[in-house]
Amino acid sequence: MLLRHPFREVAVDDQRRWRGATMLYVAAHLAKAIQATTDRPRIGVMLPTSGLFPAAVLAAWRLGRTVVPLNYLLSPEDLAFVIEDAGLDAVVTVGPMLNFTGQLPDGVTAIKMDELAVKGLPPRTKQRPMADDEPAVILYTSGTSGRPKGVILTSGNLSSNIDQIVEWVKFDQRDVMLGVLPQFHSFGLTVLTLLPLAVGCRSVYAARFMPKRVLQLARTHRPTVLVGIPSMFNALRLAKSATREDLSSLRFTVAGGEPLPDAVSDGFFETFGIRICEGYGLTETAPCTNWCRPDEFRAHKVGMAMPGIEERIVDENGEILGPEQDGEIRIKGPNVMPGYFNRPEETAAAFDEDGFFRTGDMGRMDADGFLSITGRIKEMLIIGGENVFPREIEEVLDAHPSVRASAVIGAPDESRGEVALAFVELIDDATFDVTSLRSHCRDRLPQFKVPREIRRVGELPRNPTGKIMRRALGPDTTGVD
Repeated sequence: MLLRHPFREVAVDDQRRWRGATMLYVAAHLAKAIQATTDRPRIGVMLPTSGLFPAAVLAAWRLGRTVVPLNYLLSPEDLAFVIEDAGLDAVVTVGPMLNFTGQLPDGVTAIKMDELAVKGLPPRTKQRPMADDEPAVILYTSGTSGRPKGVILTSGNLSSNIDQIVEWVKFDQRDVMLGVLPQFHSFGLTVLTLLPLAVGCRSVYAARFMPKRVLQLARTHRPTVLVGIPSMFNALRLAKSATREDLSSLRFTVAGGEPLPDAVSDGFFETFGIRICEGYGLTETAPCTNWCRPDEFRAHKVGMAMPGIEERIVDENGEILGPEQDGEIRIKGPNVMPGYFNRPEETAAAFDEDGFFRTGDMGRMDADGFLSITGRIKEMLIIGGENVFPREIEEVLDAHPSVRASAVIGAPDESRGEVALAFVELIDDATFDVTSLRSHCRDRLPQFKVPREIRRVGELPRNPTGKIMRRALGPDTTGVD
């Protein structure tokens, strides 16, 4: 698409505007620099959300190299682990990024795009097209449990998912994406970086998510698509500068990453007059599997499976369940990864005997095939023999006027096995009133689901994309006064 329309503007970021020809020109120079620096099959990319990222990806793919996007928000130890695990000896980056993260490990060369000599005719490099089954990217999971592991996505996985999305929601050159998700994340990579290049629409990138700045970009560029996580939508609707007109150009407003609380959904609708639809996917599925279209909105549902994707709900024995029955979500399709990098045992365990990917997520389908996500298998509580999903309790807590966000985990209990332990992050200047919170829960939940204890924390632990990490909390986690 870039070659067909070289002078069309394809991206706008905090520093510059990118035409298709400019992006290809920069990619050609960068490819030459990569070729001169390393002959390894994989190249790291650590860049802020911007037009630099797709240019770097195109440069690596021009050489037939696998891209390893690096999460610059990881701890230095985890970042070093990923670089070593992927076998990288060079990373494409910019100087300010190294100032933010610290220096790369010994033996790893930084190829700085901000110091690249981009002038004269594009240098010639021998291009090697990738086959569908070749690894195009390795995306490392955020490491909420244990060390990060690399998810291999082939060229065919990525192109299949782009085709599925386009067929499902009919994106075209008239669309404008507002890119507020990091591009090292699977949603940011596929939906906000690769898909726009494939269909020829424009992306407007912001290196940092700041509600006031995002609303300003929306007023200027009139985006048609906004994909984010619930905490981002919550911050936008609470912004003091927000007006109903700010996001009126949107035709797709989609939340993913975690369930969308009613308080955020209803509050966003009240502020902007826009109903947020939910989507679903995982890094291992490239990532989108479900996308609720605006005319199919159903509260707490992430929509039907997109074209070419099979989904089933199974019980603990792998038996397929019927409508409105809770079980594990399993997925099959051309977008599903071939496996984890250098982890054959974990790869084998990730698929069942029918070739379906075991997501580890609990969900249910209605009679029409609309999927609801009810929780993670490992995070499910068993209270007095009853299965309880943290999200159900969190939904109630989040609806309390003093609560910004909440997280619920299990705590050992001699008589009931487990009880619910809740942590809440309060809205600014709100008073922490445990009696009010417990009364609020008792009015809306069965007694056995009411948290035994509620603790206030300054900030809930979140991963780099803003998703709350329940596993970082425990019975020993103390609250604040």
